[in-house]
Amino acid sequence: MDGLVAGSGIEATLTGSAPAGIDSACQRTVYRTIQEALTNVRKHAPGSTAHVEIAHDTHLTVTVTNTAPTRPTLALPSARHGLVGLQERAALLGGVITSGPARDGGFRLQLRLPLTR
Repeated sequence: MDGLVAGSGIEATLTGSAPAGIDSACQRTVYRTIQEALTNVRKHAPGSTAHVEIAHDTHLTVTVTNTAPTRPTLALPSARHGLVGLQERAALLGGVITSGPARDGGFRLQLRLPLTR
C-alpha cells in the first residue's frame, strides 16, 4: 500500500497495515478502495491532503480522509460509479462502505470488512 499512497499524485500519508494472511479478494478490495478514494481526492479536492488509516481487530477497517480543497474546484462529471462499485465489492465480502462530507470541509470514506467469514 505504501507505493499506492506515495504514487497517488497528492500529498498523502499512510498509517497501519492489513493483517498477514488475508485472502486475495480482501487484498484487492482494500487496494481498490484506497486507489479510488485517492483518485477522488485528486479529482474533486484540488490542493487537499489525504490520510489513509488501516486498522484491524474483528474487522479490517480502511479510512481515507482528506482536508478541504485549497484551490478552486472544477465541476467535473461524476455518476458516482466508482463509489457504487466499491460498495458492491465490499458487500460481496460481507462488508460496507460509508462515505460523506467531513465537518472540516473535507471528505471521509471508510471500508469495513469482517475478518472472519
